[in-house]
This record gives sequence, C-alpha cells and structure tokens, in this order.
Amino acid sequence: MKVAEEANTFNGWVEEYLSHLAVERALSRNTISAYRRDLARFAHFLEEREIRLPELSHADMDQFAAEMRQRKPERAPLSEASIARAIVAIRNFSAFIAKESKAINPIQQYRPPRIPKRLPKALTVENMVALIEASQNESETITLRDSALIELLYATGARVSEAVNLSVNDVVKVMNAETSDGVISIRLLGKGNKERVVPLGSYAQRALDQYLVRLRPQLAKDRRSSALFLNHHGGKLSRQSAWQIVHDAAERAGLGDTVSPHALRHSFATHLLDGGADIRVVQELLGHSSVTTTQIYTLVTIDRLRESHATAHPRAKR
Repeated sequence: MKVAEEANTFNGWVEEYLSHLAVERALSRNTISAYRRDLARFAHFLEEREIRLPELSHADMDQFAAEMRQRKPERAPLSEASIARAIVAIRNFSAFIAKESKAINPIQQYRPPRIPKRLPKALTVENMVALIEASQNESETITLRDSALIELLYATGARVSEAVNLSVNDVVKVMNAETSDGVISIRLLGKGNKERVVPLGSYAQRALDQYLVRLRPQLAKDRRSSALFLNHHGGKLSRQSAWQIVHDAAERAGLGDTVSPHALRHSFATHLLDGGADIRVVQELLGHSSVTTTQIYTLVTIDRLRESHATAHPRAKR
C-alpha cells in the first residue's frame, strides 16, 4: 500500500511539473514528451530499488546513469546526450518539488555526465545531389512530395519536426523594398516557439512548386488540411514517415542506412560555412539561440582545411 501511495505521489508531482514547464516555461511539446519519458524511466528505477525521493543520493543517480548505458532485452542503451538530458530533467524535477514543498533537494549539487564533443556528420555536396536525385522517380508521382521534402530540408536546415509542422501558409514571399523583387521563403517555428524565415533556393522552389501543383491537391482530396506535406490519406506527414523518406532515398543512392533528416541540417550548416557564410548568419538560419551551438560546425570545416593542407602542401608531410 505504501509503495502505491509513493507512486501516486510521484506521478502527481510529475504532472504538476510538466504542466509548469508547458504553461510557465512554454517548452515545446517534444521537449515535454522527452521529459515525461525520462521521468517514467526514473520512476521505474526508484520503484525497483524502493528508493524514496527525499532519500535520493548521488550514488543512486550514478547507478541510474549506468543502467541507462546498458543494453537490455527490452531496450537499447541511451546515448550520452540522452542520459545527460535525463539527469537534467530529474535534477530540475527534484528542485521543483523542493521549492513547492519547502523541502531539501538531495541532488542539488549533482552534475550530469559530460558529453564528449562530436563533430556533426555532414554529407558531401556530391552525396547530397545523389540523395536528391534518388528521391525522384517520374513513374511515381508520390516522389514529387519526397523530393520537395528533401530539397526543403537541405535548403533551409529545418529540423524534421519543423518541416512536418509546416502549413501551406508558411510558404511566403518576402519582398525587397529597394528592388521590388520577392524571394520565396519558408517560415519555420523552432524551439521555444522562436520564428525564423529562411529563403528557398531555385532548386527547392521548383521541387516545391511541382509538388504543390501536381500532387498535393490529389493527396488532399476532400480534406481541408492546411499541412504542407501530406500523407497518402490526406493527413499531415508524420516525423517517422519523413525519416523513412530520407532513409529510403539514401539507400537508393548507395549512401547506406545511417542518413537521417538531421544529417541534412548538418549538411546545410557545413556547406554554408564552407562557402564562406558568416557564422552569425548560419546561427540565425538554424534557429540557434547561442552562437556557441553553431560553432561546432566550424570544427568540421577546420578539420577539412587541415586534411587539405596535409595532402596538398609540399612541406606538410611528416
């Protein structure tokens, strides 16, 4: 009975905390869902070991992190980034309870594991072209959507969640007051409901036009969906379907099965910096709140410069 009461109390605090994040912190639905999963894992961990929240120790947190790294029959191990996010979620959750109940936070000083710095994986320009071409098939009209999606992801650096949440009204024409010219752009809603407008290049514009004119009306049928990218039933394309579209095109292009929609975002940023774009501009286009996040892409270009120097300079060889 006591265990059930503890579980009910814990679940009650979870709902109150997530409501606080949604209403007062205005965190995105995806972030809140991730926090809910993290806290559910933690609740299971506490229940298995009969640990009460007020008695939680740093050693318990270390054990929880260690278990998240282990592969079990029912789940794969979590990445270091996911473990760090879970630790932060739990620590903030514990701080919330302590503040609301005027109690001591037993893990106030606990720190999440350090995440090793990893370079983003970007496709080469040639591989990116091969991926786009592999998404096209004149005999299958549905590939008009697939090609438009991949072109848009690469042209804008949009996160996959941002792309599938686009509406038709998010395709806008931004006018230049001096020249009276207009540039077709995409209005993206990123993390923290931060809006940004990213221009489309001519290739992406053509692919999107083809999709909007030749295929989207067929998919929409009698449904009045405002979503830009639709599935076969006329509803909004899901994140999983968008991932599958990229995955299938990558396999057809001979790029293996590890290419994801996020790789297109990495490629967008890397290719811009390789082409001489200012890092602050890339930061704005990606929707990063801090330039520090964007700077990881500069490591990619510096690494390439080192490789080029080592192979091309007559006195670089050792």
